Amino acid sequence: MLARHPCARYTRRVRLGVVVLVALAGAVALCSPAFPALARYGTLPRKADAPVTVLLAGVTPNYPPSAVWPYPASPEDYSGLTDTLVLAQLRPDGSTQLLSIPRDTWMNIPRWGFGKINGANVHGGPEMLVSAVESLTGVNVDAYALLSLHAVRSMTDAAGGVTLDVAQRMKYDDKAGKLHIDLQPGRQHLSGEQAEGFLRFRKDGLGDIGRVARQQTFLSAFTGKLKSPMNLWRVPGVVGALNSNVKSNLSRAQVGALLGGALSGPTVTMHTLPGDFGGGGTWIPDHSALRALVAEHFRDPNDPRTLNIAVINVAAPDGSARRLKEKLEGLGYQNVNISSAVGSAATTTASGSAAARVLKDVGYGQIAATQGAGGADVTVRLGSDTPGE
Repeated sequence: MLARHPCARYTRRVRLGVVVLVALAGAVALCSPAFPALARYGTLPRKADAPVTVLLAGVTPNYPPSAVWPYPASPEDYSGLTDTLVLAQLRPDGSTQLLSIPRDTWMNIPRWGFGKINGANVHGGPEMLVSAVESLTGVNVDAYALLSLHAVRSMTDAAGGVTLDVAQRMKYDDKAGKLHIDLQPGRQHLSGEQAEGFLRFRKDGLGDIGRVARQQTFLSAFTGKLKSPMNLWRVPGVVGALNSNVKSNLSRAQVGALLGGALSGPTVTMHTLPGDFGGGGTWIPDHSALRALVAEHFRDPNDPRTLNIAVINVAAPDGSARRLKEKLEGLGYQNVNISSAVGSAATTTASGSAAARVLKDVGYGQIAATQGAGGADVTVRLGSDTPGE
């Protein structure tokens, strides 16, 4: 039997160490584009208690008014018109709802007045833009992310391009804006520059609504590509490209919730703000259809404030139902109806699937398995234990 060389174990350890170092170096090189984002938002994925709603806005560049054409854009300060508006809500189970809001949507913008929603950022920054979207949709926005014009191009290139269907011939040149679009119809692989042209094209007779449809086509292709296990190695580059072209107030906790939802295997559903064309190239919202869309797709299933709540005074002091209605409405409840009934009840009860959550806001009582009032999601019956004035 041959004697084992005394250095064999050491050599194996050295070789193993070299392999580990090479692997770590490769990982560092692979993830280095994402380092700035990790330093800023670095957090562990977490299971959120509620959806996280983020307003995504693509901002057009500003051009110096005194410059001579053709001229370059000013350094990005995210103060321009919003070319793209998407309200994105990611739930803890990974399901995502996207609402595309046409840039020409006409509305009464808080603290400014009537105008197209794309001017809110110019007049009052992201705070006014968020207020406008909240006023329009009735959905609370947790955070915003303003994307520069270069974001789509950089992120698409980092993802290795996208493959999608171009519905029609696209040919347009804007020398001042350095925009040159030349796409043939059919399914094809687009580079970042081509994807930018695909999204910015407006000469199809549909104006902004056509652009919204193309935004949704692009988002579907882009997210579909990144969800493929074969493209996971591209994610750090995409994250780095995004971080270099974004202004956001997302917190670490919110990013952790977004990551936690994304790891659940996200499913994406896209919607467009209901409405119709108006004068001057505007888009006039259909508020009734929008309320129905929001109620169905953007309501937190664990938040009872949009449910129909019936408060019935059975054995409580006079005025108790009215006072509870005022209390709940002060907490944001939108549909509280009150009535009275003849009977006796020593204890306040609540019935319905969200009864436990409502009772937290009521402050007293217990859950009952009794049948609720007709048309109500939760029924609260006030007993003699109800506090007086």
